[in-house]
Amino acid sequence: MPEAIAPLRRLVHRRREPAVVQTVRSTAAAVVSFVVALRVSSEPAPLTAPLTALLVVQVTLYATLTTGIRRVNSVVAGVLIAIGFSALVGLTWWSLGLIILASLVIGRFVKAGEFLPEVAISAMLVLGVTRVADTAWDRVLETLIGAAVGLLFNVLLVPPVWVQPASDAINDLARRMSGLLMHLSEEPAGNTPVALAAARLHEARRLDNDIAQVDAALRQAEDSLRLNPRVREGLLFRLVLRTGLDTLEICAVVLRVSCRTLTDLAKVRTEDSLFPPHVSQALQELYAHTAIAVESFAQLITAQVSANAEEAEAQLTGELTTARLSRDRLALLLRERVQVHPGQWQLYGALLAEADRVLDELDVEKRSERLMEELDRHAHLRSERNAWLRRLVQRVPRRPSDDKPRPEDG
Repeated sequence: MPEAIAPLRRLVHRRREPAVVQTVRSTAAAVVSFVVALRVSSEPAPLTAPLTALLVVQVTLYATLTTGIRRVNSVVAGVLIAIGFSALVGLTWWSLGLIILASLVIGRFVKAGEFLPEVAISAMLVLGVTRVADTAWDRVLETLIGAAVGLLFNVLLVPPVWVQPASDAINDLARRMSGLLMHLSEEPAGNTPVALAAARLHEARRLDNDIAQVDAALRQAEDSLRLNPRVREGLLFRLVLRTGLDTLEICAVVLRVSCRTLTDLAKVRTEDSLFPPHVSQALQELYAHTAIAVESFAQLITAQVSANAEEAEAQLTGELTTARLSRDRLALLLRERVQVHPGQWQLYGALLAEADRVLDELDVEKRSERLMEELDRHAHLRSERNAWLRRLVQRVPRRPSDDKPRPEDG
């Protein structure tokens, strides 16, 4: 019985995923716009209305309000172009080429922006649906109906915030970075082939793609927080996650450089282990504690949804303290190794500098300082945006009666 209802459970679990919500909202908006157009338009099949609604409705309220106008411009421009062509020429290969060319050119004048191709798409679809000039204005009406439904749909039914998916993506990224650090901690104990060290370097480079995916999820979460009446501290949530991702991105870059350093060291030490056992142990401890610190940092910045902030901060502080002790012990041991292999002092120094950079980026005080700087910067930008309104109020002439003392003032 549990196996039989497993697909249903998975479907219920995924009901709030962005792709699922976007599909449901787009379908509902298209159906509603079609029903409204059936009652208003004289066309028997007003398909332009659901077409426009599909192009306008977005998964977040902020995206709907910010991109809806440009989408409406692009769709209306395409419909008007199709109206003109339907009145003059039929649908042939050369008229299709002309309508595409005209749509792309006119789309730049109506500020369609990134929705420039939709001008041509709308024109082609409308031209394919109807070529009768008498029904052209019905198409304009249907377009306006679809645009209105698409814009109002997310205004009246505010979509959910996407902080949790972004937080999950950040935690997944931290786990992959932690896994890479644990792999690095296992290699110095024995003879590390150059091919294995190079494989770790490629693994570190793949983190760039992971960061791009997390950044896309975070941008969606930021859009869902903007102008959302459900959220009171939207700016704080956005900045906590954004500054946290910036820190992890810096650490990922430094990890890639560390893998490059270890690869260069493996090329030099082809006949022997990278380090003797006592040095390898110190390096292993450093990477192991840094791996745990990376995961703790991710849990700390996503604590607004996991409710484990104090525990994550305590664990992060403890792991950073232990990692710094391991780093100091490693520095003393590597200084002794320089006496044996003086030509490798640059690689030893690079490993220490890269470890210092990661530990410094993960520091709790550094995180708080960066967050405060971002809050101050946004406050300054908001003050500059509101400056014109204050200047306008100051320039409004005051009535003479406003300067006269009131009777109760004596």
